[in-house]
Amino acid sequence: MYNPFFSSFLLAVEAQRVIELRLVRLAWGGSEGLAEAQSMVVEKVHAAGEAMTTLMLGGSPETVIARYREHVAANTKRLSAPVAPVDVNGLAAT
Repeated sequence: MYNPFFSSFLLAVEAQRVIELRLVRLAWGGSEGLAEAQSMVVEKVHAAGEAMTTLMLGGSPETVIARYREHVAANTKRLSAPVAPVDVNGLAAT
């Protein structure tokens, strides 16, 4: 039998990693921090709209949780990728 509480728990644990990675990116600031802040807001609005649409069209909460976990996994992968080093003038270091 499917346990939605287990999926919700996994989502919470996985989301903590994304929060950590985002906070690091925001703390570094600069253009990458600003881009991450903007991206974060846009992603949350799109994900909420997607969840609302899924539920309004008869989808289950389990489907919404599974989709959120896909978003979280994509963010973890993206945020875990190395960032090009930047020198003190804001230019990419070579």
